[in-house]
Amino acid sequence: MTSPRTPHRRAVIDVGTNSVKLLVADITFDSVEPICEFASQTRLGSQLYSGMTLSDSAITRTAKAVAAFASKARELGASEVRAIATSAAREASNSDALAAAIRDSAGLELAILEGGTEAQLAFYGVATDPRFQGKPLMVIDVGGGSTQITVGCAATVLFTNSLQLGAVRLLETLNPADPPAQADLDRCRSMIRSILSNGCKGELSKALAGLPANPESLASGGTASVLAAMHLGLTSFDRRQIESVAFSPADLAQWVERLWKLPIKDRRLIPGLPPERADVIITGVAILAGAAEFLGINKLRVSTRGLRFGALVS
Repeated sequence: MTSPRTPHRRAVIDVGTNSVKLLVADITFDSVEPICEFASQTRLGSQLYSGMTLSDSAITRTAKAVAAFASKARELGASEVRAIATSAAREASNSDALAAAIRDSAGLELAILEGGTEAQLAFYGVATDPRFQGKPLMVIDVGGGSTQITVGCAATVLFTNSLQLGAVRLLETLNPADPPAQADLDRCRSMIRSILSNGCKGELSKALAGLPANPESLASGGTASVLAAMHLGLTSFDRRQIESVAFSPADLAQWVERLWKLPIKDRRLIPGLPPERADVIITGVAILAGAAEFLGINKLRVSTRGLRFGALVS
C-alpha cells in the first residue's frame, strides 16, 4: 500500500494566451516540489481579439509545443499529465479546433478553465509556498488574456474575479507606437483603471474586511516573474531570488516609465527580459502597477507559483 507521504509525480501543461508552460513536480498532500519547468512562447492569442478566432498558425504552434512538453513529462516519469487552457481558449469561437489539434499531437484532452476556476487555482498555487500556508492572501495573477484577483485565507476563498485584462489583449487593443507615445500610456492607464473599477467594487471590500488580518499581497504569472528578473538583472531563472523581490508602488511606477519610453529594440537588451517578451512587457507591467495602485498595495511580493502549482494539487 502506498504511503500518503509517498511523492506522486505529476505534470501540468498550461496553454496560455502568450505561452505554453510545463511543470513537472512531486506532490505530497499540498506540497509541490518542482522537478522541471519549461516555457515556449507560441502567442496563441495573437490576432484573436479582432475576430475572436484562433489562427491556424497559432493552433499549430501551440499543439506542437504541447506535444513536446507531454513527451518530456512522460520521459521524466510523470504518471499523470494534464493539459489546461485559459483565456484565449475559453473566449475563442474555434477552441474545439485547438482541443482537436492537441488531442491528435499529444494524446491529451484539453481542459478549458472558466475564469473563476483559473483565479482560484492561481490562489491555491501561491498558497503551496510554506511561507504563506494558512495566511490571508491577495493574489494578482496577470496573464496574456486575463488578470485574476483572489482574496482568501488558507483553503477559503472570499473573493475572486477574472478580468478581461491581459498583456497580449491590451497590447493588441492599444497598438502603441514604437517607442510608445505618452498618449498611448495614458490610454493604457485609463483602460486598466476602468476595468479594475468595474470588476473590483463592493465585494472585494467586503472580502478584505472579513479577513483576520491584512493580507499579504502577491503577484504571480509570467509578467511578475520576468519583472523580478529584470529588477535583479538575472540572466537565468532563480526561484529563490525572484521570490525575494517585493515591489513598492514607486518601483512599479519607475519600471512603467522606463519601459514605455524605450523602443522595442532597446527593451530586448534589458537583462532578465526574454527578447520575445519585449513587446508585451509594457502592458503587463502597466497592469501590475495599475492593480497595485487601485488596490492600495504598499508591498507587492512576487510568487513563481500560481496556476500550474494549483492545478497539480487540486
